[in-house]
Amino acid sequence: MFSALLKFILGILLAIAVLLGSGVAVGLYFFNRTSIPPTKPIFANDNPTPKDSDKKQDKTEPTSKPEATPEASATPTPSETSTEKAEELPKGAYRGKITWNQGVSLRSEPTQDSERVGGAGFNEKIIVLEESPDKVWKKVRVESSKIEGWTKVGNLEKVEE
Repeated sequence: MFSALLKFILGILLAIAVLLGSGVAVGLYFFNRTSIPPTKPIFANDNPTPKDSDKKQDKTEPTSKPEATPEASATPTPSETSTEKAEELPKGAYRGKITWNQGVSLRSEPTQDSERVGGAGFNEKIIVLEESPDKVWKKVRVESSKIEGWTKVGNLEKVEE
């Protein structure tokens, strides 16, 4: 009778140990699976890598082929005017380019609520004319279209020539 009771108690303890062990193993499995970060999704408006930007430029050029042909013929003219403008830059002005990958809106005043007067595309050449008193906005002139307007400082960078 004593050995049967001992076998019964040991069987129950063994069953509890197996259930606890398997419960801990399943818990650790799911804990480890949830602690792995998912892969980062890639969206269309993410900053392009240098290789991606080359692909995007190649893709945009064929779609704007009718516009590219006149610009190709107009390319010598801006290069001539750029040499002239190098001498004609206003005091404190400098050359730059747009770094925001989706282009920027140019505003009539250095505020977000002001009227939109035009835009400039990614890597488009600009001339920075002045800076707002709060140093958040810069007035720029797009070299290709001669449109002047205000854009935020973080959207452009100075180009050394």
